[in-house]
Amino acid sequence: MADLLSLASRLPVETVPAGAALIQEGTDPGRLYVLKSGSVTIERDGVSFARIESPGAVFGEMAVVLRKPATATVRAETDVEVHVADDAEGFLTVNPGAALAVLRTTASRLDGLTQYLVDVKGQFAELEGHLGMVEGILDTLVNHQAPEIRTGSARDPEGDHVH
Repeated sequence: MADLLSLASRLPVETVPAGAALIQEGTDPGRLYVLKSGSVTIERDGVSFARIESPGAVFGEMAVVLRKPATATVRAETDVEVHVADDAEGFLTVNPGAALAVLRTTASRLDGLTQYLVDVKGQFAELEGHLGMVEGILDTLVNHQAPEIRTGSARDPEGDHVH
């Protein structure tokens, strides 16, 4: 993650006070944050599930890459300093090293989640109900592909346009 911190070093720095939300679940922040110092918590549906304090950690990348609202709230646990890319897609496009660092972070998170689900599947494979659904969840994760993005033009208004 130090590589991403280095690549983001030219971006503006914002200080966020403890308790404030950097990203609010369900909103479209459109911004990418790279942690410079401090600690944040990640919450979903009001439940805190992770604490991150590693300089170079990235937040907001899922909303940017998937072009959809934020899936979680990122809240400053302490006063934090973050590098901010207001044009997140532009930052990732112009800095392929940053895009690769974000991809590695995302892949690492997915790998951890997949391993967890495999462990749960092994423990609860014989059960019915919600715990028995792990196989279906794993299948969905492994086989899910993002929708195809087609470049378009003014002459092709039906195409998905890449900005």
